[in-house]
Amino acid sequence: MKTKLTTLFAAIILMMTVTTNLNAQQISEECITTGSIFVEAAKVKNYEAARPSFEKLRKDCPEWSLALYQYGERLLKEDLKNATGAEEKAVALDLIEFLKQREQYFPSKTPAGNNAADQAQILFDYKIGTKKSQYDAFNAAFAKDAESISSPKSIYTRFKLAVDLFKENSLPLQDVFDLYDETQEKLNKEATKLDSKLQKLLDKDDAGTELTSKEARRKKGYETNLKAFAIFGSSTDGAMGELGNCENLIPLYNKGYEENKSDINWIRKAAGRLAGKDCTDSDLFQKLVTQLHNLEPSAKSAKYLGILAEKKGDDAAAQNYYQQSIDLETDPKERADAYYRLAEKARRSGSYGKARGLYNKALAESPSMGKCYLRIAAMYAASANNCGDSVFDKRAVYWLAANTAERAGRVSPSLAKNANATADSYRATAPDKAMIFNANMGGKTISIGCWIGSSIRVPNL
Repeated sequence: MKTKLTTLFAAIILMMTVTTNLNAQQISEECITTGSIFVEAAKVKNYEAARPSFEKLRKDCPEWSLALYQYGERLLKEDLKNATGAEEKAVALDLIEFLKQREQYFPSKTPAGNNAADQAQILFDYKIGTKKSQYDAFNAAFAKDAESISSPKSIYTRFKLAVDLFKENSLPLQDVFDLYDETQEKLNKEATKLDSKLQKLLDKDDAGTELTSKEARRKKGYETNLKAFAIFGSSTDGAMGELGNCENLIPLYNKGYEENKSDINWIRKAAGRLAGKDCTDSDLFQKLVTQLHNLEPSAKSAKYLGILAEKKGDDAAAQNYYQQSIDLETDPKERADAYYRLAEKARRSGSYGKARGLYNKALAESPSMGKCYLRIAAMYAASANNCGDSVFDKRAVYWLAANTAERAGRVSPSLAKNANATADSYRATAPDKAMIFNANMGGKTISIGCWIGSSIRVPNL
């Protein structure tokens, strides 16, 4: 009897399992069918036809496919674009909830920081909540996963809110300064990633190898995105405005000096801020450097002593301190800064080859140090008359100068406006179409001699 009951119980469990699986399969098939209808309509941007299946999927099949969220986001953004009045806010909030739903059901395929930053950006764009709550939302996104945030608009908006909050007396000036550094570093970092990808394609093109259609699309996309980084990099400087000048910095750090003179981190940051804004002629800078060296002799204090020596005209001492700074430093950005200062000294003395080598060392440590490319470009342009056997070859050097200057703006977005203008001025001096045609040089590669030791591909007509 016991055996029969056990067998009967097992049979009931089996029947329940089969029924459950069949129901799951039915639901799954229904979701797949609905999803297929949704995607087909959404792909061609027929969002009204896609809407019924979208709403059903969102309610009944949220785990169906990532495609629900990829195409659904486009649908809701189209709704948002067409919304007016109170409806606009409602659609914006609905989009935020939809982004949260995506992370809930597809966390491994949803970069958490980027997703949260997108939500914060919607709050800002559609004036939902206070500036403080919007700022807090961005900070939460960066705290969650800053690495995945790559939108130049979101990176900039966070900083713009900080400036606005300071002007409303809701945020300390020091916080704005700290965030400015973080913002420019993040913009430079993301732009440098894109530049690296773009440069590979440019090198391939310069070598005479035709880009595939896919590579050409990527190249166009990289260039478009880099322009956006340039715009927001410049906007960050604009938002900072006069806040980051010596007139504000010196009183700020003078006021806090006595209270913080034994705090090595505070002294280091204050000295770094003044050095970064070239407030090095002030008595405060000398006081900070001396105190920094007393508290903790280091690469930084050696660098700052080098700056002071250079200000006094003691070039030998300055060079010695800068080299000490490089030897002691473990932070790549600080090593890059020291190499840059040595490169500047070599450039001013006319040692262009040595200067370029030092600028390249700086770039190896900090690839986003775009000002190095501008300096190298200027040296190329200044050497054009000495680095070619013919008028055409000499003027061709300006193409190399232009390409180099242009790269400065790609890796350092805040320099883009100046870099692009500089590149345009160099190209205006390079051989024009008539010269290229008469010399029959279109598409050919020219070797450039003297200290430059490089080559440049002549544009095709």
